Amino acid sequence: MTEVRVPTLGESVTEATVATWFKKPGDKVAQDEMLCELETDKVTVEVPSPAAGTLSEIVAAEGETVGVDALLASISAADDAGPEQPKERSQKENGDRAEAKDEKSDTGGSGAEMDVMVPTLGESVSEATVSTWFKKPGEAFAADEMLCELETDKVSVEVPAPAAGVLTKVLAEEGSTVEAGGKLAIMSTDSDAAPAPAADDKDEAPAASSSGTGKDVEDAPSAKKLMAENDLTDVQGTGKDGRVMKEDVLKAMAAPAASAPAPAAAAPRAPVAAEQAAREERVKMTKLRQTIAKRLKDSQNTAAMLTTYNEVDMSEAMALRKQYKDEFEKKHGVRLGFMSFFTKACCHALKEVPEVNAEIDGTEIVYKNYVNMGIAAGTPQGLVVPVINDADSMSFAEIEKAIGEKGRKARDGKLSMAEMQGGTFTISNGGVYGSLMSSPILNPPQSGILGMHKIQDRPVAINGEVVIRPMMYLALSYDHRIVDGKGAVTFLVRVKEALEDPRRLLMDL
Repeated sequence: MTEVRVPTLGESVTEATVATWFKKPGDKVAQDEMLCELETDKVTVEVPSPAAGTLSEIVAAEGETVGVDALLASISAADDAGPEQPKERSQKENGDRAEAKDEKSDTGGSGAEMDVMVPTLGESVSEATVSTWFKKPGEAFAADEMLCELETDKVSVEVPAPAAGVLTKVLAEEGSTVEAGGKLAIMSTDSDAAPAPAADDKDEAPAASSSGTGKDVEDAPSAKKLMAENDLTDVQGTGKDGRVMKEDVLKAMAAPAASAPAPAAAAPRAPVAAEQAAREERVKMTKLRQTIAKRLKDSQNTAAMLTTYNEVDMSEAMALRKQYKDEFEKKHGVRLGFMSFFTKACCHALKEVPEVNAEIDGTEIVYKNYVNMGIAAGTPQGLVVPVINDADSMSFAEIEKAIGEKGRKARDGKLSMAEMQGGTFTISNGGVYGSLMSSPILNPPQSGILGMHKIQDRPVAINGEVVIRPMMYLALSYDHRIVDGKGAVTFLVRVKEALEDPRRLLMDL
């Protein structure tokens, strides 16, 4: 018998959720054939079969949370005398289920009930808002058909049906807030199942709240580690069944700060005449918009933010783009834009001024020997910052393809959590909207963000003569706690030099 266990998931990742099983008990498997897929808060991990044989037992079902090296399943060897045992057991179980179904049909019962759960939402995301239900109680659906859509403070998450069946009861209505791992609805695998009476909702509410009173549940590994490091014992958990999550410990650690003088409360809204109030519309802020507001304000309150400016003559970059854009698109299948020029110029400058590519972690400075470039993108839902990993090692074509792909996903609301995490520096292009000058706000925990602006013909003095050139203002906002004025100015000058003479990028000057 060969055991299938959870592989190493990566640095600081201690648990994962079983997303999909590609094999069922009794199925034959070849060595290295994919058995299942795990989802962590950062990546999706495929688990291959360690040996050829027959999948005899699945220990961790879909939707379960498992730790590193936990037992997932077991495999009977191909030459084992009893490879057919799982199949026989499966046939017996099928027979038992068939008998149970016959009994249920004799007594008017329905198929097995299943819970529709909130999926893993991503790193540091513990709750979501139910945005839209695509199915109503009583409606049938196929396996993997979308049942509802959740909105977190970063992305929208679609919830597929775990199996074919009928939606019997919705537990979380549209607009309600749900926690990761919580119940969304109840479904039945019997297509003839009827929706549960609405009155049951009242009976279930107390039971749901009382289930979280017990503390005989395993706290999140990251939470236990933080509590041990900070000598915390009594932390109120907000996870499923009262489970203590990392966010709960962070809130408890910040609790002493509550004794500090509280900031002045926001001024009350001025009275509005009745006839004017009738013409107003109140709309609840989306989770994404609330998070944008909170993060930007936190950034201002935390970092010693300062902005320095420069301007760049875009003549050479524009001429180079015009000369090669047709050949570039023909060969690489993507248009040559200015973002690749700026990305390359920033990567070049960050090598010389590494503190702009660093971040503060407590009393330490973490220098990044790579560049994960965040490209701010405006969407109908709000501002998002998809990240291009290892942009410093990519070509112009690879950068343009990555920007195009991430931009499409951002507009369609299809960006994953992993695609918006891990950025070390950000570029924000307000020029596409006509902005001539602005001071971008840092994207914490990053220490620098470059603001691009509109290219505008302006008179400039060159060699004692006034000429008209396509000019752009550049703005670098930086955290003055680790970036000095000299470093910030040097960074902007290096970006300016690279854009005004793109050949410097080839020469690494």
